[in-house]
Amino acid sequence: MHKIVLAITGASGSIYPKLLLQKLLTIPDQWNELGVVMTTNARQVWETELGNDEYKQLLQDTDKVKVYGTMDFNAPFASGSGRFNTVIIAPCSMGTLGRIATGVSSDLITRAADVVLKERRKLICMIRDTPYNLIHIRNMETVTLAGGIICPASPSFYSKPTTIEEVAATVADRVLDLAGLDISTFRWGS
Repeated sequence: MHKIVLAITGASGSIYPKLLLQKLLTIPDQWNELGVVMTTNARQVWETELGNDEYKQLLQDTDKVKVYGTMDFNAPFASGSGRFNTVIIAPCSMGTLGRIATGVSSDLITRAADVVLKERRKLICMIRDTPYNLIHIRNMETVTLAGGIICPASPSFYSKPTTIEEVAATVADRVLDLAGLDISTFRWGS
């Protein structure tokens, strides 16, 4: 069973954590705990991009979902002894990625990433910015060399998606696959 952290930063792309939360809530038998950390900027971007505050409802749908403040270092995943095995940062701002790459644990999101890397567990950073500058590329390299997975929010189109949500789901489904969850999604050649 998985113990997962979903960290939501203020980068554009609120549709991704929305889909991740919705999909995770449909497979509660595959995870024990889901800790969610959402920055103030992430809430503002969600409300701007999606035109709603649906995150409030999504975060109250189950007793297994626990929401933590960005400075709550008492959260169980702020320590390796909490045994959370996956941290998904979606979307992952370049500022957050830079802090992770340089070992700056200035909030719960960067601390959770630091912990999961030091414990040799799974860190998935869904970066959304484009284009990249050399600093971004080097930070991606550093996080990758430390054991993290960089998963750009680059959708695929071979499933012939017809809506924005279907396009975004190609990335969200890929992240859930990388997290080791068993989901129903389009598979090439099947």
